[in-house]
Amino acid sequence: MRVEDIKIYHIVHVDRLGSIVENGGLYADSEVRSHELAGTTIGMQKIKERRLLSPLASHPSLHVGECVPFYFCPRSVMLYMFERANSPDITYRGGQEPIIHLAASLNRVVAWADENRRRWAFTDSNAGSRYFNDYADVSDLDKIDWDAVRATQWSGRQDKKQAEFLLERFINCNIKCNSRHRDFFPLPKRK
Repeated sequence: MRVEDIKIYHIVHVDRLGSIVENGGLYADSEVRSHELAGTTIGMQKIKERRLLSPLASHPSLHVGECVPFYFCPRSVMLYMFERANSPDITYRGGQEPIIHLAASLNRVVAWADENRRRWAFTDSNAGSRYFNDYADVSDLDKIDWDAVRATQWSGRQDKKQAEFLLERFINCNIKCNSRHRDFFPLPKRK
């Protein structure tokens, strides 16, 4: 797979979009807490807590929860969990409908991160799990199970389907809307 063709996706509740626009971008969970952003928090609190304590092998002083998370798959496994609403660990119970995908070009985000001295990495499976490998070089993108990422039937492969791109702390962005999803593009470095 060519890096130029890869999209990454961040899911948020639609009522958080205003605070994303107001703050000019997306924050990592560690930053969301300190900024007290308006809008519904989705995801599993127990996993969010674990991510704050999980260091990346590629950047040992950086923890997963200190990064803005993106999936490589256009339909997150979490959406299925929201729809089923059968996990006691999920406090959000509003279903899939109010969840939007913010999509970006991996190539553009990596270029922005490098220009703005933000560390980044990607994982070969769910970074919220206890077991994942992470990498910080686009030449290692072949470590991702792309068949699992693209699969529509993912039973037994859900961890590999949830491979993630992680960007340190914050990404400055503007948002362009269309009917299918929200595309965002990194803005130039602030002077």
